[in-house]
Amino acid sequence: MNTSIVFPERLVEGDEVRIIAPSDNLLGIGQETREYACQHFKDIGLHPDYSVHVEGRPGSRTSPIQDRIIDLHDAFADDSVAAVFTATGGLHSNQLLGSIDWNLIKGNPKVFCGFSDATVLLNAVFAKTGLVTYHGPHYSSLGQKLIDPYTLSSLKDALFNRGGYKVMTSDKWSDDVWWNNQNSRELHEGAGNWVIQEGSAEGTIIGGNLTSFLLLQGTQYMPRVDRPILFLEDISRMSGGFFHRNLQAIAYGNQKGIAGLAIGRFSSAATQTEETIGEIVSSIPELAGIPVIANVDFGHTEPRATFPIGGLVTIEATKSGDSTIYIK
Repeated sequence: MNTSIVFPERLVEGDEVRIIAPSDNLLGIGQETREYACQHFKDIGLHPDYSVHVEGRPGSRTSPIQDRIIDLHDAFADDSVAAVFTATGGLHSNQLLGSIDWNLIKGNPKVFCGFSDATVLLNAVFAKTGLVTYHGPHYSSLGQKLIDPYTLSSLKDALFNRGGYKVMTSDKWSDDVWWNNQNSRELHEGAGNWVIQEGSAEGTIIGGNLTSFLLLQGTQYMPRVDRPILFLEDISRMSGGFFHRNLQAIAYGNQKGIAGLAIGRFSSAATQTEETIGEIVSSIPELAGIPVIANVDFGHTEPRATFPIGGLVTIEATKSGDSTIYIK
């Protein structure tokens, strides 16, 4: 990269968080979900506030580009704001890239967190400014009454603590529609990480949601990192051939090679297994000889680990021992 890497200041209790809607707005997020989200922010010592256009306009899930840009710029320019969180996901964060004032963001580095469609912005901010961003829960993701403590613990490790931390494996996981029934959760037994290919590697993390990340391929907004470690996940419909095709496309884009790969957990609807992922990985020549770990706790299932885009990670993948993913 042509710009130096900058980590934002660690958060401390009492910090203000600004909620913005770079893709879908809050119109589809119910009041109960909002109340629990605010409570969970407060539980970890943060005070959420809302951007001017976060509610959007009646009849549209996505606000006009200019409204979204204003909120993004205001959040970074406001000295009282320590962190910026995306409200929820969607499909249109990439509309903002041509209008962002990168110098404003570079001059006001702060925590920027989200996932899914926000993958576009997280990686573009890192590419254009050197600011490390965070692939973690949306505001709406924290709106679960019965939230897994893993999600909040990982978020605090990433944003508050000054030491490194291990990406742990969860005992239980879920992909239920919790927002339809906040009093009951359908949980699956955790299977731990799957070591697809053994090995060890250290490198800079880029990635996030694979479909969204692929939108940056061939543009100035894709981070230029020599031999990165990719963290990639996708939603349930991106199973089988779609995931295979997209992973091959990303592998082509790193001409100096990939150091390692962590694949987030697929939802139960994707029907991916350790064997099928192994077949996909082994068929992509650019992934030969590198450590690959799958079924990691990030993506579109719960709980969700938080990790830094632009941060340093080590991977130790051993089928016979304790495989680890350690964020430095």
